[in-house]
Amino acid sequence: MVRVTLSVPSSTPVQPLDSSAVREAAERIRPYARRTPIMRVVVDGKPLVLKLEYLQLTGSFKLRGALNAVLSGDRPSQVITASGGNHGLGVAMGARLSELPVAVYVPATVPEGKARRIEALGAQLVRVDGVYADAARAAQAAAAESGARYVPAFDDSEVVAGQGTVAWELVQDAPEVDVIAVATGGGGLAAGTALAVAPNLTTISVEPQHCCSMHRALEAGEPVDAEVNSVAASGLGASRAGELPFAILSEAARAGSLRSVLVSDAQILAARDRLWEEFRIAVEPAAATPFAAWEAGLVPGSHPAIVLCGANTDWLPA
Repeated sequence: MVRVTLSVPSSTPVQPLDSSAVREAAERIRPYARRTPIMRVVVDGKPLVLKLEYLQLTGSFKLRGALNAVLSGDRPSQVITASGGNHGLGVAMGARLSELPVAVYVPATVPEGKARRIEALGAQLVRVDGVYADAARAAQAAAAESGARYVPAFDDSEVVAGQGTVAWELVQDAPEVDVIAVATGGGGLAAGTALAVAPNLTTISVEPQHCCSMHRALEAGEPVDAEVNSVAASGLGASRAGELPFAILSEAARAGSLRSVLVSDAQILAARDRLWEEFRIAVEPAAATPFAAWEAGLVPGSHPAIVLCGANTDWLPA
């Protein structure tokens, strides 16, 4: 079991974060989030389980962590977040279900499809010049000034536990699975997966070659600034890995239950196109990233699974 003790002020009881937090999150969000299906397929003569998380409400796994955060603790007066798109959609939906006002800060480069969907959920959309990190700083400042609940995209215990419910469902529905590959940006999904399934299963954290903040953090032994330059940047474009996800994943790596791998943009786009061509699954590039790793032979195991985590894209197959 991966077990991490959170760093908190001395006046606050120290609570470990482990698989029990994922189980509690699963119960908390169950009335609101979809239990997404799995698909067992054979590709290139080998078995593979697909977790169809792109069918989640808002089109992304991000709803799970956002819901768990919004529903945990005291009810806030307002919710504020920063996002490259998918997390903003999740928080906007979570706030809507909770009947709370919400503001979503996004980088100016946010895909228009994601921006449009955030506003359609009733959120105030605030565009910030620069990248995700700039939007996050602006959102944190606004939350501090207004007293609103700031919901981080990945560096938050409730968010991480909520994301872990994807893997929690997966292993219940496909108990034969022995390794799970997920796309990684700031690290919330990978960390939640490790919490949910380690040490019994291996988590494969997959990132683009030029958009890999977690891979760089694991190499350096601490979160560091990283390049953000990928076709999958709108979903995986964290310039620095989260402290909490890094702590969870570095512990899992030391225990041998985590591997971090990289794929090229060309491999990602080819994987996205193949998912459509062979299975009529239309996902955004970030969601195709773990399938690209599987095609490249970077996902071991006799019964591997990959999480197809989002489909908030305006890309239409030819």
